[in-house]
Amino acid sequence: MRLSFVPYGQGSHSRSPRGVAKMTIADVNRTMTKNPDLVAEIGLLLYPGCQLAAIHGLTDLFRLAGELSGDDAGAIRVSHWQADDDGVGCVWDSHPGPPHRLTHVIAPPSIILPKLMAPAPAEAAWLRDQHGSGAILCSVCAGAFVLAETGLIDGRRATTHWAFARQLAARFPKVKLADAHMVVDEGDIMTAGGILAWTDLGLTLVDRLLGPATMLATARFLLIEPPRQSQRPFAQFVPRFDHGDDAIRQSQHHIHANAQTMQGVGDLADRAGMTGRTFLRRFRAATGFSPVEYLQQVRIAKAREALERTLTPVDRIAWEVGYSDPAAFRKLFQKLTSIPPAAYRQQFGIAG
Repeated sequence: MRLSFVPYGQGSHSRSPRGVAKMTIADVNRTMTKNPDLVAEIGLLLYPGCQLAAIHGLTDLFRLAGELSGDDAGAIRVSHWQADDDGVGCVWDSHPGPPHRLTHVIAPPSIILPKLMAPAPAEAAWLRDQHGSGAILCSVCAGAFVLAETGLIDGRRATTHWAFARQLAARFPKVKLADAHMVVDEGDIMTAGGILAWTDLGLTLVDRLLGPATMLATARFLLIEPPRQSQRPFAQFVPRFDHGDDAIRQSQHHIHANAQTMQGVGDLADRAGMTGRTFLRRFRAATGFSPVEYLQQVRIAKAREALERTLTPVDRIAWEVGYSDPAAFRKLFQKLTSIPPAAYRQQFGIAG
């Protein structure tokens, strides 16, 4: 098998520097010249602050997949797109020549926090145009914020990095968050979670375009796992204390201090001087969880730390975090993390 890679500098720059003709949206909408060697064209959107490692990594992944697929299976054309004062145009092309017809567009992760990301109206308008022309729109991690600006995922399921989920929900409340998932496929829209989930999205697309055998060969060559299903093993419980509700904050402090010995949460409303219904409403509004769910999250977070840092038996850890029934602990642990305690320790444990 021969693998040939063309350095980025040897690709086609359809635009840049200034004064050089660029590809326009009209070019994108033309019918691609028939080419039996190309099975798809994937456009990668370079927006301000995007992660260039993902841009180059996806470019290499798709090129490698084409090489591994064999001469008869075809190749994936990859192009890079960027906005300037004249609109969005192609700045690099792996197969220069034929007119562009994007089958997929990917908004990659960002290297800056979503709260610091500037609006991207030109990119959002271009994404809407590509979607209207038949392209499948994809995002990775904070790229979901650029995708959400289009309005195309309002009322649709979408995922992003688990740490940015609340920010996405606050800025785009019509989006139906599915942040436990690593990749969410809505047919014409695909979103991926973590900052390195571009590998999961890329392999998923290779599977669709070139088949599972090529996907697995690509994963093996790159020494990465096949597409993962869940972010839950990686997500951390990050409690909020800055919500401004002093009574609820005191209840949270009580839970954190007494999680191991608490027999339930029935007395928390009385301690806070509220009716049960009022306490439940205010607690969920402040923390995002019911009191029972919050207690479970605190206990499982302690169990995760013990599994990562010690060799303490699982049954003992269950007892130490507040569960007298190891079977019930295992069931809850898998519900919240998507994997059993022993498998979690095998994947994340750092004890000697």
